[in-house]
Amino acid sequence: MFFKIAFIGAGSIGFTRGLLRDVLSVPEFRDIEVAFTDISEHNLQMVTELCRRDIRENGLDVPITATTDRREALRGAKYVICTIRVGGLEAFATDVDIPLKYGVDQCVGDTLCAGGIMYGQRGIAVMLDICKDIREVAAKDALLLNYANPMAMLTWACNKYGGVRTVGLCHGVQHGHEQIAEVYGLKREEVDIVCAGINHQTWYIQIRHQGKDLTAGLLEAFERHPDFSRTEKVRIDMLRRFGYYSTESNGHLSEYVPWYRKRPDEIRDWIDLGSWINGETGGYLRVCTEGRNWFETDFPNWMKDPAFRYAPGERSHEHGSYIIEGLETGRVYRGHFNVVNNGVISNLPDDAVIEAPGYADRNGISMPVVGDLPLGPAAVCNASISVQRLAVEAAVHGDDRLLRQAFMMDPLVGAVCNPKEIWQMVDEMLVAQEKWLPQYAEAVAAAKKRLEEGPRIPTREGYRGAARLNAKTVEEMRQDREAANKNAGEADKGKERAKG
Repeated sequence: MFFKIAFIGAGSIGFTRGLLRDVLSVPEFRDIEVAFTDISEHNLQMVTELCRRDIRENGLDVPITATTDRREALRGAKYVICTIRVGGLEAFATDVDIPLKYGVDQCVGDTLCAGGIMYGQRGIAVMLDICKDIREVAAKDALLLNYANPMAMLTWACNKYGGVRTVGLCHGVQHGHEQIAEVYGLKREEVDIVCAGINHQTWYIQIRHQGKDLTAGLLEAFERHPDFSRTEKVRIDMLRRFGYYSTESNGHLSEYVPWYRKRPDEIRDWIDLGSWINGETGGYLRVCTEGRNWFETDFPNWMKDPAFRYAPGERSHEHGSYIIEGLETGRVYRGHFNVVNNGVISNLPDDAVIEAPGYADRNGISMPVVGDLPLGPAAVCNASISVQRLAVEAAVHGDDRLLRQAFMMDPLVGAVCNPKEIWQMVDEMLVAQEKWLPQYAEAVAAAKKRLEEGPRIPTREGYRGAARLNAKTVEEMRQDREAANKNAGEADKGKERAKG
């Protein structure tokens, strides 16, 4: 089989190398063409060298074209895999640090809350440019597989305004599935699930083992688990009060709802600092910073380490390669995909991007009707969808009033801040991220003027949050090279912890 795959944001070592291994583990895909593109020539060069070495050592002759010219990479591509982080770690730091001054304490800040909303403002403008290039130079009806966050917002914008068929992909469902199997003492493949909702707020609404329903006993199973009872307190409390387990990690989930991070003196009651993903303040920013610093330093040794093996048993649980395999070979793949709702979940809005079970085969990607979510989980999702809709429209139109309304409607921001504080926080974030927000030129100028002329509401300058840890130095990481390599090399930096 011959077709072309383009990777946008290919300088991301965690995603690119693993996803390429997944694709090239399919025997029929040994004659495809691969193109890598990134805005950083340095990052692109390192990842390309590593992937070319992997290909050679697996005895394959698959060409990789690496270029900073995105249109050239996209030319003729049938599949486009997107893993961009607009603004990189520089912008990410402002997503975490500025809200902290106003008491908004985030673990991740890339999906919802203040950080996720601003991440969406940066990402949507770029995604729409990418869609324009896909329409103009990629293969007709090219499929965009989006791994970039905020997943729902970017996928929403691409489908509504980008004119490109876009499916969002995440690994949250697989990890929660593994946890559920573990608390019952079963293997993941022995437990059948139906999971539905929105990305990072997807709910296991049906859990079965050999036809027997396991949903009713799930709370007790988690409460008696020696590890999860300590590290998944937010998820267990949501299970206790809403009746269903949520896909997202303890730290992530805690920042999407108004109840667990609004009072600094209570945050540590709900989180565990054994792993960042359990709720550490700015935890994902820390591990991403460590991973990038380590890869930059240790790259020569990576070229000496054993190559990735391209074999079916080495494939990850990431959906992308299995979707492409289903579409190209006809083998049926069942996964959980982020798509425009259009009635799949009947009590969530049709225009929203939902996450639900789907199938990929030669007939395309099919999404069976789920029906209604239980009322409580649907209410949680609908609160987030309102924020997402406002944020998408704000980003597309450069409308800072809609942007401020998104902040006000965000559950955690609204629980912590009053309207005047929100207005000033948005001003600060617009100014700090000016170079990534071309659609907000007028709003940024007005925000600068307000901040300069004052008066300004006092904030907690230098506040580090309720549970902030320092990033490790390269020397500290060198003491455990295996752990440092895992952090830098994994797309999912909570993978080990998610397994329990």
